[in-house]
Amino acid sequence: MSGDSDCTRTSPSAGSPSDTELLPDRPKYVCSLSPDLVTKAREELQEKPEWRLRDVQALRDMVCKDYPSLGTCLDDAFLLRFLRARKFDYDRALQLLVNYHSCRRSWPEVFNNLKPSAIKPVLESGFVTVLPHLDPEGRHVVCIRPDRWTPSNYPITENIRAIYLTLEKLIQSEETQVNGIVILADYKGVSLSKASHFGPFVAKKVIGILQDGFPIRIKAVNIINEPRIFKGIFAIIKPFLKEKIANRFFLHGSDLNSLHQNIPPVILPEEYGGTAGKLDISAWNELLLASEEDFLHDFSQLVLPCDSSPHDMLVSGDADEKQCDESLRGMKPQLYYCY
Repeated sequence: MSGDSDCTRTSPSAGSPSDTELLPDRPKYVCSLSPDLVTKAREELQEKPEWRLRDVQALRDMVCKDYPSLGTCLDDAFLLRFLRARKFDYDRALQLLVNYHSCRRSWPEVFNNLKPSAIKPVLESGFVTVLPHLDPEGRHVVCIRPDRWTPSNYPITENIRAIYLTLEKLIQSEETQVNGIVILADYKGVSLSKASHFGPFVAKKVIGILQDGFPIRIKAVNIINEPRIFKGIFAIIKPFLKEKIANRFFLHGSDLNSLHQNIPPVILPEEYGGTAGKLDISAWNELLLASEEDFLHDFSQLVLPCDSSPHDMLVSGDADEKQCDESLRGMKPQLYYCY
């Protein structure tokens, strides 16, 4: 559906009891949260069940008024992701939604033809997967292993596409919307040549998406087996990180006991000193690949109007690329030094 037609159809005030009558073709939202998570959402995200649909309608009205050509899905469940990610602050949720679309439009190498079957080689390599067990806080653990990538096989943007689709799949769950996720990144075997692919331009794009352009709560980033080169990599990333996110990075080196203080061994595979068996990527790959039709349907609702461009673009194109290329040249000596 297009954002234009949806906004044309919707004009009820926030909290109108006739919303579902006016929009019979929009899926009716049914909360799937457990009582405990409803309480957690109320305490941590300022989500009040009795006001939930009113809040969604308020955000919908803001989209229709301020960004009538945004081309976004306006279903209750979709908009709820953005409200939860910004603790039901309408203005911040709207900006996140605009950024979400701006990111998708400003990086065609990543977002064109974005579907699980298109990134099957990345999935089969084991570059990114999701551990089968939740942590004690009910959070999925996304495991990223850069050493599984061979740059001569495909560009780094394919890895980013795989991570993005993984996050899109995870955020479909209301539990994940409330609890957030944890990232486990294993930098074992990352060489200088491989690290050089992740320059400031790519770093800024990725960090921009994760911090300001995607409705997910990243609660911790655990880095293990980081080589000396990681000092250079982190030097590239850190200027783009907000302080809150930067404080959620934990560098463990090869100390698995340190890792286990953040992620308990009972949910970790043997490769990371855990007791959950060998790391198996097949289950997640099968789940993601089986979601192809769902993704095609969901993404078809995110229309990309060729004549509209939100004025709050997160990335400003060629000027930023040139600036980041200059930054990369300045960083290269530091990367060599750290290596």
